[in-house]
Amino acid sequence: MPNRHNVERDTKTDAKLETKIEALEEKEARTQTVLKKKIPLILKVFAILCIVGGVAVLPMMAFVIVVMVFALQDGSFAGDSTATVVLLFVELALLAVLAVAFVVFGIRLLRDKRRNAAQMAEVLTGLLVAAILVDIMLFGLDETLIFYAVLMVFLVALTSYLDPSLAEERELQRKLRDMETREDAKEGTLGRDETGKGFIALNFFNLFWIFVVCCVLGLIIETVYHFAAVNPGHYQDRAGMLYGPFSPIYGFGAVLMTMALNRFHKKNFIVIFLVSAAIGGIFEYLTSWFMQYSFGIVAWDYTGTWLSIDGRTNGMFMIMWGFLGLAWIKLLLPQMLKLVNLIPWNWRYAVTSVCAILMIANGAMTLVALDCWYGRMAGKAPDSAIDQFCAEHYNNEFMQERFQSMSIDPEKATRAN
Repeated sequence: MPNRHNVERDTKTDAKLETKIEALEEKEARTQTVLKKKIPLILKVFAILCIVGGVAVLPMMAFVIVVMVFALQDGSFAGDSTATVVLLFVELALLAVLAVAFVVFGIRLLRDKRRNAAQMAEVLTGLLVAAILVDIMLFGLDETLIFYAVLMVFLVALTSYLDPSLAEERELQRKLRDMETREDAKEGTLGRDETGKGFIALNFFNLFWIFVVCCVLGLIIETVYHFAAVNPGHYQDRAGMLYGPFSPIYGFGAVLMTMALNRFHKKNFIVIFLVSAAIGGIFEYLTSWFMQYSFGIVAWDYTGTWLSIDGRTNGMFMIMWGFLGLAWIKLLLPQMLKLVNLIPWNWRYAVTSVCAILMIANGAMTLVALDCWYGRMAGKAPDSAIDQFCAEHYNNEFMQERFQSMSIDPEKATRAN
């Protein structure tokens, strides 16, 4: 005789399946309706500007690159470090690729190839992120970043408009979300990957809270490790952000590991360990490299230790990353989902949105404070409202006390100005 609870579960599953099928049919119908509409005039103008701008910029970039090659041969960059020169050429190459990509994007947009244009918008967003990182390493936080950021936000928003399936997906998800969230919360499966291919759903909600929780956990682990092993009995503030008990390297590391290992949560322990060790070591190396080249900051130095790689990571810490990744995927991630699910289901999106805004503001203020700290240490007098604000509220003593594990030396940076 069938179990009553199994029958009820099957009935709920069938009802959810029927609802999703109806939603998909509705989505397809709306998508076809949107696709039949022509793009508005303002987007056609924007497409033309993309093509004209790209065609105009590309030869300029080629000319500048040629001039820089001759200048390099003549020894004009003798006073700059090799890293600075390499980053200058990388930025010029990125700008040239961006020019080509904008031309392709504009052509696809004019031809009303919406899905292709949406894909190119995603490529442009990735290239802009790379350009922003290189620009910070070369020039710090300058006005160019505002232009990059505005353009990136516009492209992200435009992606949803160009690919109507994305916009319709979000609209239908909003309709289904409350019903499914309520049911999943009751069943204790909220946040799990419905396809079964991974352990959790890789959505913004889950990844954001993974970042936050691991920022705090990472800070606790590193503080205890330093207190117990590195300098016994001596407390040191290991925070990595201007406000709050957060160490973002662990937050970003956990997000990367979750995205990489989500499908492998049932795999062999050795595989998970090796992948976690590699991801952790590479991420730690690149973070150290970015901080030094951008702000002259050295937050850790493993020179002379076992399997040290430029002092930015070493074998022992890669092993620790491996064990952390293994413990995270096998043990801690399920507990983290239970913790996050304590947020009432009807509050979760509002709470997440508010916390995300606060965390983004915290990250932005941290970068601004670090940039101003770099400027003061480099002997630059505060000449803007932001510099003066930071000099008053986040002076050298405050920054050194807040970021006790960091030392700053402008000579170690690669800025071209």
